[in-house]
Amino acid sequence: QVQLVESGGGLVQSGDSLRLSCAASGGTFVNLLMGWFRQAPGKEREFVAFVSWSADVTEYGDSVKGRFTISRDNAKNTVYLQMNSLKPEDTAVYYCAAGRFLSDVENPSFYDFWGQGTQVTVSS
Repeated sequence: QVQLVESGGGLVQSGDSLRLSCAASGGTFVNLLMGWFRQAPGKEREFVAFVSWSADVTEYGDSVKGRFTISRDNAKNTVYLQMNSLKPEDTAVYYCAAGRFLSDVENPSFYDFWGQGTQVTVSS
């Protein structure tokens, strides 16, 4: 069973940067496809970013393209989400997710494992 633990959330001001981390354990990290999702109160879970096994493929949600960067360090079993130029609408709980085979990387139902989430709040 894979366990995922997010960290790095917090309260920042509009325009600031923040880096989230997600540490994985209990599985072979290099075999996991990794994604970040977010969920704001009253809204559905939204795809943020995806990275492939060797990080040669990345994808981003339209709302974060050009501002967020996903990366992974397979030696540290960790995936990161660098968030720049943060906006109040980025406020949400951010979740790390992992899957072995994903038919649709933007669909949360295809991911097998989830972290507990970390709160990101951006003030205006």
